[in-house]
Amino acid sequence: MSVTQVDTAKISVVQDFKEITKMRLALSVVFSSVAGYLLGVETISWTTLFLLAVGGYFMVGASNAFNQVIERDLDKLMDRTKNRPVPSGRMSVNTALAIATLFTIAGITVLYVINPQTAMFGAISIFIYVSLYTPLKTKTPLSVFVGAIPGAIPFMLGWVAATNDFGIEPGTLFMVQFFWQFPHFWAIGWFLFDDYKKGGFFMLPTGKRDQGTATQVIIYTIWTVVTSLIPVFGVTGNLYLTPVSGVIILILGLVLLKSAIQLYRKRDSKTAKQLMLMSVLYITLLQIIYVADKFIRIWI
Repeated sequence: MSVTQVDTAKISVVQDFKEITKMRLALSVVFSSVAGYLLGVETISWTTLFLLAVGGYFMVGASNAFNQVIERDLDKLMDRTKNRPVPSGRMSVNTALAIATLFTIAGITVLYVINPQTAMFGAISIFIYVSLYTPLKTKTPLSVFVGAIPGAIPFMLGWVAATNDFGIEPGTLFMVQFFWQFPHFWAIGWFLFDDYKKGGFFMLPTGKRDQGTATQVIIYTIWTVVTSLIPVFGVTGNLYLTPVSGVIILILGLVLLKSAIQLYRKRDSKTAKQLMLMSVLYITLLQIIYVADKFIRIWI
């Protein structure tokens, strides 16, 4: 084998690893966990922060690897997934299962080093994603509700890692990311509707790209914005947001709501994709604002 072939093989292995663990998604989850940790911690422990990032990546990577093993035959039917490592044949089922199992054990172990509660919530996340959400995707639109539970855990997981406690503060962080996922994933389900249909996935609440689905997108977008502003009123314990930051988040929320209303009016894939991108921007900026607000208050 030539040097070029060896280099190509190495690149292929790295690329397959990134795809089987869904690296971009995993890193976004790690980002949420780190944000939650910074919100909950009094004195930053870089060791704990590192363990949280590594353990969080392992847990998400494990969930995604298990998911791709279970859905390998369905993935072959859809354009966006047919070239994934397992359905394309580049990676064997046994190899993918080995990665998933290793990542599960490693992830729970690493998070347990932080504290048992963090490990418990991480394990719950994998269980719900793999054992409940994945099989329900082909049976009922309620799968999005079930999938929103593990999807909402990372933000609160960081707080639990920082405090070894679950109370109103991490519960609020959970709610913010829980409600956010509905407009986010319904937007994805909208513009990928035809591709999802090939695999038999039910992702939209009415099963159609219709007025009913668009209405629910608006309703859950409103809930997302309202929940995001609760810390402004000083009713969420040690999780607090100043009115200035609250106004900024409200403005972001109104922009997100405008995108949801546009989907209701136009009901096309382009508008759905714009809503999806806006939802990603919203949750990312929200987490940055939450953290910045805390540390600015400390420094002032």
